Amino acid sequence: MKKLILSTTTAVVLSTGLAAAADLPRKAPPAPVVAAPSMWDIAFGGALMTDYNFRGISQSDRGPAVFAYSELRFKPHANFEIYSGTAGWSTKLPTTPTGEFDFYAGIRPTFGPLAFDFGAIYYYYPNETQVFLDPLTGGATLVNTIPFGGAAWTLPNTDWWEAYGKGAYTWNDVVTIGAQAYYSPDWLKTGADGLYAAGTGKVVLPTSFLPKDFGAYFSGELGHYWLGTASPFFGSIDLPDYTYWNLGVALTWKVFTFDFRYHDTDLTDAECFVLTGDLQGLPFGGNPLATSKWCGTAFIFKASADLTALTNLK
Repeated sequence: MKKLILSTTTAVVLSTGLAAAADLPRKAPPAPVVAAPSMWDIAFGGALMTDYNFRGISQSDRGPAVFAYSELRFKPHANFEIYSGTAGWSTKLPTTPTGEFDFYAGIRPTFGPLAFDFGAIYYYYPNETQVFLDPLTGGATLVNTIPFGGAAWTLPNTDWWEAYGKGAYTWNDVVTIGAQAYYSPDWLKTGADGLYAAGTGKVVLPTSFLPKDFGAYFSGELGHYWLGTASPFFGSIDLPDYTYWNLGVALTWKVFTFDFRYHDTDLTDAECFVLTGDLQGLPFGGNPLATSKWCGTAFIFKASADLTALTNLK
């Protein structure tokens, strides 16, 4: 009987001890270490387009052009980014440069739905050839020395720079409105100052209306260019101010964008010739005398791809 009681007591004690041990808190395994996102990123991309249009004026003689860029980004804070980049465009301009190469840098602070962008950009046109007028015909001749009796039509170097500021307010998932301003003390190396200011708008189509990975939006821009007085080389003339606008629709698929856009200005063909120096407006150039077709209505298609190292190259 004693043995039975002892055995029963032992069993109860052991079972109670095991149950108590089971109720003791156990040390949780360490949580996996999640690496902090990198403060550095690289954005890059390119585009093919039926015309390179810069604020309403063709830079590729109304013909197709290509574009590529790369941009280094540093983000020390979630709401602040520092960046610098380079971009290259194919062009067809009076001085026949190899192309246009842009070097830019700036900062992008954000405050909730309000985003800003402040910076400066330098426009570089390598291997330009100065244009002189043929003293016999008045037409253009591209030479590296001044012909006898010929007057210079262009400068040997048309590099220039400007500072800019942009702001955009994301109203909701659908609507974004913005404003931007660019200022140069020496627009296109003409000696005239130039101020361009514009308003922008974008309306995004809800993704529920589209297949997976597809997107679409409508966007537009309305701006005005105020231009000053050119240097004595260009006759000290007051360059014509003008208004520019564009409106288009874009379809997106993953990293690709397909943009269909209408561009126009209120410049006359004669005013366009003054601003561009289009050689086709000179005698025997092909256009009516002292006119250019680079500033009128244009319907342009652009296919582009935009990627970032952190998002697309993981």
